[in-house]
Amino acid sequence: MPAATSDGDTRTMVKVLFLCTGNSCRSQMAEGWARHLWGAHEGGAIDAYSAGIETHGLNPYAVRVMQEAGVDISGQRSKHVDELADVPFDLVVTVCAHAHESCPLFPGRAKVIHHGFDDPPTLARGATNEEEILEPYRRVRDEIRRFVETLPERVLGKGQS
Repeated sequence: MPAATSDGDTRTMVKVLFLCTGNSCRSQMAEGWARHLWGAHEGGAIDAYSAGIETHGLNPYAVRVMQEAGVDISGQRSKHVDELADVPFDLVVTVCAHAHESCPLFPGRAKVIHHGFDDPPTLARGATNEEEILEPYRRVRDEIRRFVETLPERVLGKGQS
């Protein structure tokens, strides 16, 4: 879908799917960062989506740490990858090993890459207080941001404007 840039130029937005096991945390944060950093309001480089091999609901800690960083993902919802079967993705990024191993075939030209991130809920198991729970969510949030910041240049072959 063409999007107008600030100088009136139009370009095609690249459709990117972030795929994880349950679409509750890592893929949701990646979608949020991509929309925040590269969505239509930022010049239209990326049209971001997220989905899971299963659906586990939106993780409230993921919502909270993204809000701390100024990104509201509370309106997103956990989706099964089958719900997006008709979307012609250009790029599919698997963000966990299970999704990478179970990644369905995507018709057309979709390029599939894997960039795994630790699972915050797993890392937070055994935490004794809220700060210990939030620490791995914040760390992974920041790692995902750094990866998403590089997408146009590193993965899609487009320079940053």
